[in-house]
Amino acid sequence: MSNESNPNPQPAQGQETVPEQKPLPPRLALVGVAVVLLLAAILAGVGIWNRMHADKVLANTTEELAAPTVIAVAPRQGAPVTDFVLPGNVTAYTDSPIYARTSGYLTRWYFDIGAKVKKGALLAQIATPEVDQQLAQAQAELATAQANANNARIQADRYSGLVKTDAVSRQDTDTFVNQATATAAAVRSAQANLQRLSDLQSFEKVYAPFDGVITARTVDTGQLIDPGAGKELFHLQAIQTLRVYTNLPQIYSGTAKAGAKIGLTFPEHAGETYQGTLVRTSYAIDPASRTLLVEIDVDNRGGELLPGSLAQVHFKSPTATTSSIVPAAALIFRKEGLRVAVVVNGSVAHLVPVVIGEDDGANVQIVTGIGPSDQVIQDPPDSLIEGEQVRVVNPTSQPHAGGK
Repeated sequence: MSNESNPNPQPAQGQETVPEQKPLPPRLALVGVAVVLLLAAILAGVGIWNRMHADKVLANTTEELAAPTVIAVAPRQGAPVTDFVLPGNVTAYTDSPIYARTSGYLTRWYFDIGAKVKKGALLAQIATPEVDQQLAQAQAELATAQANANNARIQADRYSGLVKTDAVSRQDTDTFVNQATATAAAVRSAQANLQRLSDLQSFEKVYAPFDGVITARTVDTGQLIDPGAGKELFHLQAIQTLRVYTNLPQIYSGTAKAGAKIGLTFPEHAGETYQGTLVRTSYAIDPASRTLLVEIDVDNRGGELLPGSLAQVHFKSPTATTSSIVPAAALIFRKEGLRVAVVVNGSVAHLVPVVIGEDDGANVQIVTGIGPSDQVIQDPPDSLIEGEQVRVVNPTSQPHAGGK
């Protein structure tokens, strides 16, 4: 019998039988792909979460390490305060820059810095050839206008007399009368122009507007001078009387009375007290600092005091108040005034405006601004700002930088 008639041929002896492979069902294949993608997504999510957590930990650690380390202690209670001291800015009674009113070249200056001048003193002289020529032209134009006006007036008078006898027409008479009026107006215009140029020529000489001291000279002989406020020639200050401005805390604003005598001390005049007079206040509390601007005038005819210096203004307290004692190193000097940094909410710096009383160099008496329960930062860094995070350490665990 042949193999073709056998429907199930048997493998030859010595040959391996290969099992028949069935294809994978499509649904099972899709489930497998989905499981693989899910595992990949889980692994990716875990990696992203780990990186985000590490970034957050790094940011928190960096922010914590960036916060300055400070020592904060409560202030000591001081004796009752009967007076207090405020910083004051000393200014000249009159302070004025001197500018040129005409253009030209500076031919000469007569006073240098530090010179005391009287009102009307000649400070400098400017050569203005263009203005001189314009003035000569204006004088000639005025003469021409006056001649034309005189001729027109004569003609108008003549025709006004002849029109009464009907020797000339009324129309011609009106023409000459109007011409006389116009030429008279032209004369007034030429006179105004001549006066303007005369005044401009008078500005060739620069005079002192008041008694004072030359504190700056910014030009020299031969320099081109332009009119206006672009460049000042001199700076003049009246220093016979000085104004001292200080900011009085709102709590004491009711005691500021005009005519009150106020003591003033200056670092450059140690041991000396100058007497000033409170002359006026702003009559308004500054909402930013809650203080009242006060002006105190002090006699300086001796010339001992200098404008621009810093004064210590001594006020009498109406009633004795309690005070706090802090190291002098705890004070922060800002353009807004004296500040003391305290810790709030355990780790936030808050800059408090304060008024000081006695200052012995090592410790300062604080009249207003802080209380016995405040935590005052000792030796605050110069870069400390309002609301900055700080790390507070125990004073016993780290030596104090100032040794106080």
